[in-house]
Amino acid sequence: MTRPAIALVVLLAACPTPLRAHDGPPFPIVSDQRAGAYVVSIWTDPDATDDGSAGGQFWVQLQLAGTDAMVPAATRATLGVRPVVRTTPMVSAAAEPVRGDVTNQFAAVVLNHEGRFAVEVSIDGPAGPASVSAQVDATYDLRPPPFLLVVYALPFVLAGALWMRLLIKRRTVGGR
Repeated sequence: MTRPAIALVVLLAACPTPLRAHDGPPFPIVSDQRAGAYVVSIWTDPDATDDGSAGGQFWVQLQLAGTDAMVPAATRATLGVRPVVRTTPMVSAAAEPVRGDVTNQFAAVVLNHEGRFAVEVSIDGPAGPASVSAQVDATYDLRPPPFLLVVYALPFVLAGALWMRLLIKRRTVGGR
C-alpha cells in the first residue's frame, strides 16, 4: 500500500466531523381530511431514537373547510403519539407555527422504538375544535455510523493502491 493511500485512510478514520446523509423527505399520513371546520394534512418523518431525542417529526397543515378565509392566528394543534401494540401512555407535544405561519405547524416527539404508532392531532381555535387520527411506522435512521464508511471504503482504496502500483511498475519496466 502506498504512503498517500495510508495517509488517506488514516485521515478518514480520524475525521472529527460526522459525515451527514439525507434520509428522505417527510411523507403524508393524512391528506386533506375534513375535521370540524378544518381541512387537515399531516406529514411526518418518523425516526425512532434510543437516546431520548425527539426524532419523530410531524407537520400539521391546516385550512378552513369550504372557504378561502385565513386560519385564525390563535389556532393551535396538539400532537399525541402512542405505540399501537404496547400499553404505554400517550406522548404529547404542542405544535408551533413554522416561521409564524399558523397553517403549517410543527411538533417533534420521542419515538423510542421501531413499530406502529397511533397519531392523534387535536386542533383548537376560534373556528372550533377538531381531531384527526392516523397511524405511522417508526423506523431507526438507517445510516451507518461514520467509522463504518471508512471500513466499507478500505477495500476499494486498497485495490486502487495496488492498481496504481502495478501501473507504475509496468511503466518503469516498459520504459527500459
